[in-house]
Amino acid sequence: MNMPDESAVRDALCTVDDPEAGMSIVALGLVYSIAVTDGAVDVDMTMTTPACPVADSLVEQSRAAIAAISPPGTQVNIKLVWEPFWTPSMMSGVAKDFFGWPGA
Repeated sequence: MNMPDESAVRDALCTVDDPEAGMSIVALGLVYSIAVTDGAVDVDMTMTTPACPVADSLVEQSRAAIAAISPPGTQVNIKLVWEPFWTPSMMSGVAKDFFGWPGA
């Protein structure tokens, strides 16, 4: 199995849904960066609020989704970041339409 590229990692993360929003963490704009190197995948992501009650679960689901498409032994590093602070403007067009956000 080869290392996934950034696009494959993003696709895998699209399978992780925020249960409170009912939408993928990618569509919600919670994934800030993805870096794939030899033997490791690094992801910076955030939550809609620092008090998110499902943060640990979303991190673990994200780690599992990436591990499932990666060679055995791949290090999966997920870092929760709070800058820039998440706002609804970071959502995809589909998510903005779904939630009725202006400017979608």
